[in-house]
Amino acid sequence: MAADRAPRPTSTATTTSSRTRIGGPPRASAVRSAVAAAFAALHRPGDPLLLPNAWDVASGLVLADAGFAAVGTTSLGVTAAAGLPDGRRAGRDLVVALAGALVDRLRVPVTVDLEDGYADDPAEVAELAAHLAGLGVAGVNLEDGRSGDGEAALRDEAAHAGVIRAVVAAAPSLFVNARTDVHWLGIGDPATRRDATVRRLLAYRDAGAHGVFVPGLADPHDVAVVAASVDLPLNVLWQPGVDLADLAQAGVARVSTGSALYRHALGAAVETACAARTSAMPPVPALGYDRLQGLLTR
Repeated sequence: MAADRAPRPTSTATTTSSRTRIGGPPRASAVRSAVAAAFAALHRPGDPLLLPNAWDVASGLVLADAGFAAVGTTSLGVTAAAGLPDGRRAGRDLVVALAGALVDRLRVPVTVDLEDGYADDPAEVAELAAHLAGLGVAGVNLEDGRSGDGEAALRDEAAHAGVIRAVVAAAPSLFVNARTDVHWLGIGDPATRRDATVRRLLAYRDAGAHGVFVPGLADPHDVAVVAASVDLPLNVLWQPGVDLADLAQAGVARVSTGSALYRHALGAAVETACAARTSAMPPVPALGYDRLQGLLTR
């Protein structure tokens, strides 16, 4: 079972000036700070946090119940579940709603994938981050990748640093995880990607980021170089067959599952349906009905 955290406020619905707040009233500053500090303390280079990413309340509940110390969200999972594509700024309201619901229901810290912040204006992204911090969210991911127009590109380095700077100033309790997509999108000459990654991460560190995330970075030597060069908790993306001990030795502080759990769940659903059609046994056991009901009603 997941570790206890501070008592949760009673869930109510209020409204902000421009959005509907879901997940109850803003949390007291002391509670937010305590949750954020507990989440930050989970990032230990050499002893990485394995962070599973949920796409709805049920997946968040079962992951927390499985004993994971924190739960993140996956932007792809959240948007895909609503029939929307990832990376197109289509999931802002869905993500905010899920964040509020997860904070209200889970007894572990929650961190939220905000894609690129859903806006170019740093003040607008900062307002969103402050709203999430008020709900009790412990951290956010902000990426510099821009693929919404179908062509992979990166946000200008200084512009993304400006977004991070604004978010840190507006929501000081949040653990801001600055993500660069140099490797993920395959930007530039492969021989220079590591150096380009380090340059960007140093700019984001200097803007106030508390951690850095490099999906697509996989070579153990490159991981170690990036971790040592940036000197902030380094987050990498989990891949099937990855050896967590090797990542720990390279200095990684966090390993995220990203959209993998959601995509594996879809794969298992299709395989189970096919098994039913052929009278075969499902490939994986189902979560018990009574167990899920118990999690949903407690």
